[in-house]
Amino acid sequence: MKNLVVGGAGYVGSVVTRLLVEQGHEVVVLDDCSTGHADSVPAGVELVQDDIGTAGRVLASGDFDAVLHFAAKSLVGESVVKPSMYWRTNVVGTRALLDAITEHGVPRLVFSSTAATYGEPEVVPITEDAPTRPTNTYGATKLAVDMMITNECAATELGAVSLRYFNVAGAAFGAGERHATETHLIPIALDAVLGKRDKLDVFGDDWPTPDGTCVRDYVHVEDLARAHVLALTAAEPGHHLICNLGNGNGFSVKQVIATIEEVTGLPLPHTVGPRRAGDPAQLVASADRAREKLGWVPEHDLARMVADAWEFKQSLGAR
Repeated sequence: MKNLVVGGAGYVGSVVTRLLVEQGHEVVVLDDCSTGHADSVPAGVELVQDDIGTAGRVLASGDFDAVLHFAAKSLVGESVVKPSMYWRTNVVGTRALLDAITEHGVPRLVFSSTAATYGEPEVVPITEDAPTRPTNTYGATKLAVDMMITNECAATELGAVSLRYFNVAGAAFGAGERHATETHLIPIALDAVLGKRDKLDVFGDDWPTPDGTCVRDYVHVEDLARAHVLALTAAEPGHHLICNLGNGNGFSVKQVIATIEEVTGLPLPHTVGPRRAGDPAQLVASADRAREKLGWVPEHDLARMVADAWEFKQSLGAR
């Protein structure tokens, strides 16, 4: 297929781009590189360094079989204090993209959604039928986009798949996390191991979980990328499929710390402080629908996620 990857210079987008190229697909990347990195786009792939609003011009240049959409503002805390920026970029920007997709007759869309659409769950593991009650602007904007896509598919012949990620980790095909503002546990913890941070802050050890620390569902970015490629063939005209992507198993903060120390062979300095407001005790996905509809099964465990992230993190020091 010929694919336009919007946001293909970012963490997940660049890994998906590299997998698509490896599998023989033609790829064009559209990314303004405000948070992504131009050098994450593999050699031989055209990079259009511009805003999502220019997607129509890119799509007009050739017959595209699919759009994979990763472009978004994604910092939860920032979304709360700068909501207008998140609604403008994530929702208004995607509206322009959907208009361009319709105008140029692109038949398939794969959208990077998020578990933040669910908010604080009533039942764990979380299924796609769970109530969607986002607790921050980021989650609200992603839910709004999912709703727009549902409406678009009902009104046109667009076939779309939204993939709601849980906690993505690891590195693949030479690409990994390089966020200017890092909020993810594993890369923050690895920075503490490397001495780039004084320590890791653990927010509470008195949660109603087996060891008292928060439990999250982690999925390897390579497994995540495979789900996007599978979604390209699963998209059905006039239908919007929503699938959770997670391992279906939760790991506590203490388990992540123990795994990092085991994989790196180094101590992870950390301190335990009070709970952080707004943190759910457990977020674990049910990935049964992805297994059934996409034929997707995650292959990599937590140790592999940490090992790949550790290797990539160390490689950055040599650049």
